[in-house]
Amino acid sequence: MRFLELSALLLVAGAIVATAARAAEGPAAAPVAVAKALFKEPRQTEDQGREQLAAFARTWHSREEWEARARNIRECILREAHLAPLPARCDLKPIVRGRQERKGYTIENVAIEALPGFFVTGNLYRPASGTAPFAAVLCPHGHAKDGRLAAYTQTRCATLARMGAIVFAWDMVGYGESKQLAHTDANVQTLQIWDSMRALDFVLSLEGVDPKRVGCTGESGGGTQTFFLAALDDRVTVSVPVVQVSAHFFGGCQCESGLPVHKSDRHDTNNVEIAAMAAPRPMLVVSDGADWTKNEPGVEFPYLWSVYRAFGAQDKVENAHFADEKHDYGPTKRAAMYKFMARYLGLNLKAVQRECGCVDESDATVAPETLKVFTADHPLPDGALKDSAAVAEALEKARQAGGKK
Repeated sequence: MRFLELSALLLVAGAIVATAARAAEGPAAAPVAVAKALFKEPRQTEDQGREQLAAFARTWHSREEWEARARNIRECILREAHLAPLPARCDLKPIVRGRQERKGYTIENVAIEALPGFFVTGNLYRPASGTAPFAAVLCPHGHAKDGRLAAYTQTRCATLARMGAIVFAWDMVGYGESKQLAHTDANVQTLQIWDSMRALDFVLSLEGVDPKRVGCTGESGGGTQTFFLAALDDRVTVSVPVVQVSAHFFGGCQCESGLPVHKSDRHDTNNVEIAAMAAPRPMLVVSDGADWTKNEPGVEFPYLWSVYRAFGAQDKVENAHFADEKHDYGPTKRAAMYKFMARYLGLNLKAVQRECGCVDESDATVAPETLKVFTADHPLPDGALKDSAAVAEALEKARQAGGKK
């Protein structure tokens, strides 16, 4: 396929998928108001998203031209997210407690400092046996009140640990135990990207982790965190964004598009291109038939494939599309992810398979209360930042320090 022909492919293939979908499509969702946002959500119609991808395809025709485009997009995202220069990395000072021994894995409750006094709360899952070095997998969650503690998050983390990975799941800013800031804070998108980078710092600091085998996977808003992290930090070697990569929808929350990371005076892009910036590192895009990823096979995936083809790595990008499913990270979506992670991270898929070949996800959850880091007996440390102003000040100090390096 010639790159100049990609725009035509996108328009034709996308039209086929869109035509089939429109009959079942309900009323459009009301736009979500975003504080201090450049865009309201969704930014575009499906047709506009399709046409925009076709226009982007005409701006590059080789690997070198794509790399130049991707480099500019990366620089602009960091600039518009107030992460240029990157903040100075403080000591993570991990707090680890509450170890639980489970069948084939262990769980620990962990907090790290993304900034001095600003904590990222999470859970660390480890294989109960095996020999180092181990692969690592980061598991951000979507917009659910207790997404980190939910059964579906616990299940994928425990299963990956049983397959031989060290796994870290952490709270979105303002969700779960992350209570130092509201999710509506003006700095939420900046901090959420920074938290992801610090989560990556943490897993790579652990003894026995193989830095060449690091995966990341999350659903919905966690999918956004997944492809942003993979785009901005090449230490992620395998990514699986779930039910979020869309040409026309940029995320329904200011933590995803509350800052002009998609369009500025120096760039214009969308989430498909941001996901594509992971090339040529392996990526599986998981989509379904009931949300903004319903056109993935005919619209978004051809563009991703063309980017990977420019690297000669088209065999390393895949789309698992579940046309009859909804917006979730359910068993079939997890099964596709396990298989992909096993292939590219060297995990033991057979360790979690029954004789039928299906994945055994039993014994994968514990009482959510037992997974909390901070409790009445173990409150936030005395040095914890108390409010938005204090966190904003710490962020600015870290940025200034980062700029002096």
